[in-house]
Amino acid sequence: MKAFQKLQYEFAAHIRDPEHRVAPAGIEDRRMGIYRELFYNNIEDFLATGFPVIRAITDDERWHAMVRDFYARHQCHEPQFFRIAEEFLKYLDDERGDVAGDPAFLRELAHYEWVELALSISQEELTPELADPNGNLLAGVPVLSPLAWTMAYDFPVHRISPDLQPKAAPDQPTLLVVYRTRADDVKFMEINPVTARLIELIDKEPATGATQLERIAAEMKHPQPAAVVREGAAILQSLRERDILLGTRR
Repeated sequence: MKAFQKLQYEFAAHIRDPEHRVAPAGIEDRRMGIYRELFYNNIEDFLATGFPVIRAITDDERWHAMVRDFYARHQCHEPQFFRIAEEFLKYLDDERGDVAGDPAFLRELAHYEWVELALSISQEELTPELADPNGNLLAGVPVLSPLAWTMAYDFPVHRISPDLQPKAAPDQPTLLVVYRTRADDVKFMEINPVTARLIELIDKEPATGATQLERIAAEMKHPQPAAVVREGAAILQSLRERDILLGTRR
């Protein structure tokens, strides 16, 4: 390795992990301190902005210890700054391990907050040609918004706050649709298993809304399939009003 390359690696290693990697020789510590603070503060500020609930429920000492561990250990490969949040998820999943004091819901909460960020910055546009917004949702083929993501979590991640931090997962999972509206607002909707199944069918096996609801009635072995279709029509309409469904296939 050439001398200047060696110097670059020593510089970067110290910036990432100043407690365990010495600074390059011959550089005033005051100058190195400027870089240490600047680089770390940029990463910490972005993580605090991208994961506001995690930051709110985590005391300063534990938060900064976690950020510094991520900063020192994780190798980011994406050049875009906004992808740091996604890299933080990889760190939680693959590198952090079980750390005493971490809440059981930490990884799920981080994923939920990342979904909100990913939807907010997505370049996908809900343009009119994607669907007929006024189409008949029973007679036509409903179209799911590409900016509507269905999620299943063990914990009620959408309700976690400094005042609500469950120690154990409830008996029933939390099913959510996180979505971005035509007005570019990111919102969520808590759903039940029937609605989750309906959205799954619309997404993966296109058919008329009536056909999808009849299939669900058959899967449920419901004694009155027509009632399922009637109730399902209201669900379809509600999903359209929220921009989770864009309308029907043109």
